Amino acid sequence: MPDDPRHAHPLPQDGDSPHPGYGPRDEAGVAAWTDTYFKRTKQIVGRFGDVRATYALFMRRPVISAPRLAVEWLEAMAAQRGFTVEVEQLYPEGKWVGAGEPLMYVTGSLYHLSDLETLLLQKLGPPCVAAYNAFTMCADLPKVGFLAMEARHCAGTEMDELMTYAASVGSARAKRKVGAVGFVGTATDASAHFFGAERGIGTMPHALIGYAGSTLRAAEMFAETFPDDRLVVLVDYFGREISDGLAVCRRFADRAAAGEVALRIDVPGSRYLEGLDPAASYAVLERNAPEAIRGYRTDDELRILVGAGVSAAAVWALREALDAEGFDKVKIVGSSGFGPQKCRVMAEAHAPLDLVGTGSYLPSKWSETYATADIVAYDGEPRVKLGREFLLRR
Repeated sequence: MPDDPRHAHPLPQDGDSPHPGYGPRDEAGVAAWTDTYFKRTKQIVGRFGDVRATYALFMRRPVISAPRLAVEWLEAMAAQRGFTVEVEQLYPEGKWVGAGEPLMYVTGSLYHLSDLETLLLQKLGPPCVAAYNAFTMCADLPKVGFLAMEARHCAGTEMDELMTYAASVGSARAKRKVGAVGFVGTATDASAHFFGAERGIGTMPHALIGYAGSTLRAAEMFAETFPDDRLVVLVDYFGREISDGLAVCRRFADRAAAGEVALRIDVPGSRYLEGLDPAASYAVLERNAPEAIRGYRTDDELRILVGAGVSAAAVWALREALDAEGFDKVKIVGSSGFGPQKCRVMAEAHAPLDLVGTGSYLPSKWSETYATADIVAYDGEPRVKLGREFLLRR
């Protein structure tokens, strides 16, 4: 009979762990956040006798394997409860996994594993889907760097950690497969370690532009306060992306010539970049990437190419304006809605982006992130519910 769970040692508290986003790490937290029917299963097994169960964990769509945080949490819980868990990972981190294929088999005490399933699946499904999307984005724009900026869009710090971890996994795969630049960092210090860094990356939000009263003055304030940092200036606050961008480059001409200045555009979807409208947007792409607009396009693709906001035409228009004044070393950073589809269409338009800030590699359909587990063996005897025989060990 398993040990009385009341005697289990609690997992480290928040202040003791380098991973504050791992979620509940003591018995009270697990009990509060797990599904009730799993807790009742644990009580019944504790009364009638424990068995050694094997779980198959899988997803219903293709993903990139990103199991590390889930496995680390499970192993930590097993150590604290004092039972042995065996994890057989069928796909190493960063490998493509087909729909319905088991990602791993987990074997151990049913008494101890039954109430951990809810939290374990929460930590497995979302990063696997986000890693898939991150890989797709990086592979579509292999010469462009990416910055993980999803923190403010996440439902808490644990989700942020899962998504940043996923970005690092998908990025690493893109680097291996197509030589992509991939993700170069993240916006927060807490998750910077996934990219081998100690600090997050970032320069200025719209709030600083509003505070300064002008884009140029905000750039001057930043340069004075952080003289050793690259100057990346947000130029869309006043709707004068071209005018304000060139003003910044002229003010910091030496740094612009040295490649130490970048302009970031985050134009809202309610308006066009300065100087553009539908006709002008088509004209920009006709000059630079005519093949992008001569085939069949869906409405969504057309919005990315020639619509309002940060379109391919907007990126090309800014590049043209910079090059015309000799600022060919100034980089362009794009943000706003950069998910897999937008990256693919930008790639087809050869948009001259140098860096993309994105939080949109999170799946647009959260239902796609659901991981599922089924027990496939009890004390070594294969047994699974009808219809899930594909999960049995081969």
